[in-house]
Amino acid sequence: MADPHGFLNVRKVEAPKRPVADRVRDWREVGAEQSPAARAREVAEQATRCMDCGIPFCHSGSAGCPLGNLIPEWNDLVRRGRWSAAADRLHMTNNFPEVTGRICPAPCEAACVLSIAENDTGGSVTIKRIEQAIADAAWEGRAVAPQAATVSSGRTVAVVGSGPAGLAAAQQLTRAGHDVTVFERDDRLGGLLRYGIPAFKLDKVVIDRRIDQMRAEGTHFVIDCNVGADVSVSQLRQRYDAVVLAVGALRARDNTTVQGRELDGIHLAMEHLVLANRECEGDGESPVTAHGKHVVIIGGGDTGADCLGTAHRQGALSVTQLDYHAEAPVVRDDERSPWPSWPMVLRTSPAHAEGGVRRYEVAVQRFLGDEAGHVRSMVLAEVRVTRDEQGRRHITPIGEEVELPCDLALLAIGFEGVEHSVLLDDFGLDLTRRGVLACGPDWQTSAPGVFVCGDAHRGASLVVWAIAEGRSAAHAVDVFLTGHSDLPSPVHPAALPLEVL
Repeated sequence: MADPHGFLNVRKVEAPKRPVADRVRDWREVGAEQSPAARAREVAEQATRCMDCGIPFCHSGSAGCPLGNLIPEWNDLVRRGRWSAAADRLHMTNNFPEVTGRICPAPCEAACVLSIAENDTGGSVTIKRIEQAIADAAWEGRAVAPQAATVSSGRTVAVVGSGPAGLAAAQQLTRAGHDVTVFERDDRLGGLLRYGIPAFKLDKVVIDRRIDQMRAEGTHFVIDCNVGADVSVSQLRQRYDAVVLAVGALRARDNTTVQGRELDGIHLAMEHLVLANRECEGDGESPVTAHGKHVVIIGGGDTGADCLGTAHRQGALSVTQLDYHAEAPVVRDDERSPWPSWPMVLRTSPAHAEGGVRRYEVAVQRFLGDEAGHVRSMVLAEVRVTRDEQGRRHITPIGEEVELPCDLALLAIGFEGVEHSVLLDDFGLDLTRRGVLACGPDWQTSAPGVFVCGDAHRGASLVVWAIAEGRSAAHAVDVFLTGHSDLPSPVHPAALPLEVL
């Protein structure tokens, strides 16, 4: 059994990071390199802090991990030095633990029993660090092998989109014996994992080696193919017995009503991140660079933090991140967000430790340009955020206006849903009021044989939710094609996004 006193005897230690002065000079991952022996020793000690609680909220879908990762089990296996068994247990519920171990915000840690009274317990178990260590050790030890199906079903499935939801669905269906083809409109596979997440958070080798495994298992991939244009929906219908739409929710929210929005030098966050990632892939210098500029990032979330770290590495003169919300508390407020719910606390990423300024309760009133039509500054005002009886948000200026120098403005204010496309029109699918695709309890849309999963169904959310939905949709497709399925289905399509709970 687990050590019930482990958290009392071992203090919480997060994964070491490279010095700021070093890591801002390159695009390598921010984590410090450790020898396999040192990593194994430290992570095993951290795993000792897990008590294997009677009710382990860490892998509860309503508060902790939506994948249902059997966290206490692989924690104890690591504690006892059984790394291979821990990797097997981890892969039972998660197709890509090397990804979630790097970029998931770890709702499991927020739901850990040790996070109830952090001052007394020392804080949650370092679940995310342990997960990444297990996955990395498995890859380094060549323990991650292809799992090809032994029997073919004779059925064919098309998956549109190669983000985490599409890849998870494809891998599960391939292993169930179906002939699966993934269609990706970009020139490389991975979706937002490839072009939306900076390399300093997720080295693209991590994606490439998993896709190599999927190819060895029998999954087919087609890149540079925009379904609905390069391949028609009717052709897809003729060739495949089922279709899974994992097209994401990439329609970005924009400040189109703000005066001066049309000026040069004002970009959506994804324009900045995608081009920076392409530069790292060797596609040439990004035309949207922060080098030598005063950068202002509008939006205080993860995407804004990714822009912050990218701007540092591009050589920005200064970086300011704006948020119209009040600064959140450092410690969980039990009245606003009681354990084990997702805590409303101040979140910091490694990028925030690298520099820059965060300003709260402010909003852009207008952009100012120079004679050439390029943004030179923005006018800010302090604001108060209120909600009316219908829950609609209102942002009211309350303070004096201040002008802030700005050569590059990046809008990281969220996403509004699935992009409108010929693909949806030809399938006869309409978007909901939330801008996403609806489905029934079997993950099937109103178009027979067409399923949806990930952000396209849920709205912009977390990678762990995308994988969970991809696995669940694969179960539903398997049932649709064969009448039954042994594939797991970790979440129900009616489950609310983590951010709403």
